[in-house]
Amino acid sequence: MTTFIIRRLITSVIVLVLVTLAVFLAVRLLPGDPILIYYTSGQLTELSQEQIDAARHDFGLDRPIYEQYTSWFGNALKGDLGKSIAMGSPVTELIKQKLPITLHLSLIAFFISAILGIILGVIAAVRWGTWIDTVATTLANIGITIPVFWLGIALIYIFALYLGWLPVQGYTSPFVDFGLSTRQLIMPVFCLTIFPIAAIARQTRSCMLEVMRQDYIRTAWSKGLAERNVIMKHALKNGMIPVVTLLGLIFNTVIGGSVFVETVFNIPGIGRLAVSSVLGQDYTVVQGIVLITAAFVLIVNLIVEISYGWLDPKIRYA
Repeated sequence: MTTFIIRRLITSVIVLVLVTLAVFLAVRLLPGDPILIYYTSGQLTELSQEQIDAARHDFGLDRPIYEQYTSWFGNALKGDLGKSIAMGSPVTELIKQKLPITLHLSLIAFFISAILGIILGVIAAVRWGTWIDTVATTLANIGITIPVFWLGIALIYIFALYLGWLPVQGYTSPFVDFGLSTRQLIMPVFCLTIFPIAAIARQTRSCMLEVMRQDYIRTAWSKGLAERNVIMKHALKNGMIPVVTLLGLIFNTVIGGSVFVETVFNIPGIGRLAVSSVLGQDYTVVQGIVLITAAFVLIVNLIVEISYGWLDPKIRYA
């Protein structure tokens, strides 16, 4: 197990370097000059070319790309992600402010998706061929096809503008006002969970149907065991490996989906910061966000792979 984890950590570091390098080069291929975006049109008319070049030098944009990358990555290993070109603040501080908001939203959506998706999938499998299975499968198919951004706009129109039940936008910490925070999160969380619930339910149903046809499940039924014991102790755990793999992908999807949800609902999280940074060509912020997001994805993937051994003792790590 230790050898496996060390090998996976080394692979993760290599992947992390390649991802950050790809993004580093991609953002610099975007047309435009971030320094010109940094200053207002009025300031540009008053600045000389020497002053603009001095600003470009301060941000390190006048150096060769390979020097910029090695300098940035070396500082990132020390916890310094640079300084935002557009806002003038340290990128680390910006991420510290925005990341808890995104994690609050994403973790709630993830756990709701995992619980409801697995329950819905198990019920559909156990009641296979009945109207319950038909309804659950139909709802799952609908949930997979709904675009998140369209759903968000529809929810705002119905529940915020027309009925006036929920706030249109914004975010409030639950430690400041728990009631308002809960009301503000209802629509964003619903948008983030609709696809994951559907995907998890479909995968759970498929895995459970396969497991339920196994001989040891028939033996459990023939012994007269209660349905709950057969499902929970024998079928569910053995059918969870593909579902756990999907849960890892779903967590990454929820984090990525926060970009759309935070933009639609004006939530000041990491996703909205990423969008504004890309549009403003704020290189250092984009690089910092990609680094943190990629690290989250790699950690989740490692946890998923380790969990295989707990779910199936026959799995051995070389």
